[in-house]
Amino acid sequence: MTLNYLHLCVLTPNRTVWNLNVEEIILATNNGQIGVLPDHASIATAVDIGLLKIRFNGDWLTIALMGGFARITNNEIIVLVNDAEKGIEIDSQEAQQTLEIAEANLIKAEGKREKIEANLALRRARTRVEAINTISEKEKGIIKAISEPVGVSE
Repeated sequence: MTLNYLHLCVLTPNRTVWNLNVEEIILATNNGQIGVLPDHASIATAVDIGLLKIRFNGDWLTIALMGGFARITNNEIIVLVNDAEKGIEIDSQEAQQTLEIAEANLIKAEGKREKIEANLALRRARTRVEAINTISEKEKGIIKAISEPVGVSE
């Protein structure tokens, strides 16, 4: 039986970020972005630091993901990530300050390990700013309407 939706669950170690049916997603993986529609082939994949774009009730929403894993099977997508934030929940001033600090830290980083850590911090900061920059006024209303707790305590 063909369904016209996918069930998406985005989990971090501390909370459930998303647990609703969606029409489509675009997921940042370590091998590039993948689009997922209903009846997608089953896969397990590493999730990169990047944006998760969600088509929900015909509109696109954005979540910043900080790396992890995803499993897609039988129209169910489970995304387990180190951290995730809905674009609408990110404080733009704090995100911009974090980006500037990350850029400065990369410039002054010495040694291979310090440069790798600074580069990862910069990627995380850029992803958060990118998530903010993709928010539409319509998305603000949608997120507010669906942001009721989903039955999982924090």
